[in-house]
Amino acid sequence: MNAPERPLAWSDRRPRYFASGLDETDPAMAALVGREQRRQQDELELIASENIVSRAVMEAQGSAVCNKTVEGYPGARYHGGAHVVDEIEDLACQRACALFGTRHANVQPHSGSQANLAVFKALLQPGDCVLSMDLRAGGHLSHGAKANLSGQYYRIVAYGVRPQDGWLDYEGLQALAEEHRPKLIVAGGSSYPRALDLPALRRAADSVGAKLLVDMAHFAGLVAGKVLDNPATVADVTTTTTYKSLRGARGGLILWNDEALTRKLQAAIFPGVQGSPLMHMLAAKAVGLGEALDPSFADYARRVQANARALACSLLDRGLRLVTGGTDLPLLLVDLGGLPVNGAAAADFLGRLGLTCNKNLVPNDPRPPQETSGLRFGVSALTTRGLDEAELRTIGGWIATALKSMAAGSEEGLAEIRAGVAELCHRHPIYR
Repeated sequence: MNAPERPLAWSDRRPRYFASGLDETDPAMAALVGREQRRQQDELELIASENIVSRAVMEAQGSAVCNKTVEGYPGARYHGGAHVVDEIEDLACQRACALFGTRHANVQPHSGSQANLAVFKALLQPGDCVLSMDLRAGGHLSHGAKANLSGQYYRIVAYGVRPQDGWLDYEGLQALAEEHRPKLIVAGGSSYPRALDLPALRRAADSVGAKLLVDMAHFAGLVAGKVLDNPATVADVTTTTTYKSLRGARGGLILWNDEALTRKLQAAIFPGVQGSPLMHMLAAKAVGLGEALDPSFADYARRVQANARALACSLLDRGLRLVTGGTDLPLLLVDLGGLPVNGAAAADFLGRLGLTCNKNLVPNDPRPPQETSGLRFGVSALTTRGLDEAELRTIGGWIATALKSMAAGSEEGLAEIRAGVAELCHRHPIYR
């Protein structure tokens, strides 16, 4: 009778532990990762909050830096062995400040929402008044929505857009500021497609002694490329994500100039709302910020705006309605009110054709958030893939044709769209 096999001791397993790749260690997950990469290759990504990072950014995310835990800030950590990651964080901060022309940056936020929450914590006391854009007008959850902590700890007064054209109502914002005397005014949003009037926002804040926070998450890349004015030169604090149009790793960023805010903002991130930063993501952020400092990024930013406007014009020419009638940003918002379809169903329908987008509320939307009357589109990822204005106009035609076919219950033109999507994806491959 054969003796039972001896279980492998850890000393025998260790070489495999350090050398085996995902395919060998976890074939099920390897298959899922492969499927997701193929999905990204075979679909046209029109979700405004997405982009495609460089291979260098991915390498930093998957590097040995992921093993390091620290708390606190460079030079004052709670864990030893931090001298290298201190340099990584310092480099990320230096690049963020150089890119946006500020004196100070905190690169630790795990997300834009965490960055915003930290600013609220640093500048406010529970119950203080905040003036921010209504979620249904294009604002963001982290700016005071009732479902978010920001809307539960503070008294939120919402400003909106003009009913006749969907543009931000600066006169109404000023009147609300004078009536409610907020401690903080928040600008920027998740689906408002126009450049902000920064001087008007500054005047409103100064008139009532409020701080001004600008969340530029959706247009930070256009600021970095000097296509749009820089809110960091006007606002007391500026926040952003580091992906979207900035084209870097996922995460958040806080920028400011006033030294008097430094201790409050740093403490609000740690120990206020976060523990250890994700050092591998912080390293990847530094790579992405370095890429944005390259002169070629300005051309990318210009092409993003041009592509967004090309898509907008194509949709308008085919009879679709856009909130504000166009866009200045990498995103645009279609109002489906003239069609017998809702945003959720339309997004699903377009997704099956390889045109990935998301449902979105429009101003004064009669439908609930689960359905919506709008679709939000973004062009940052397609611009990264190399698509040009002519190709975005073609995509606009496909979107209009698909929505009209869906409304009519017809299959007309859908086969041609599927073939066209496949051809465009083949023409612009990723991660070859």
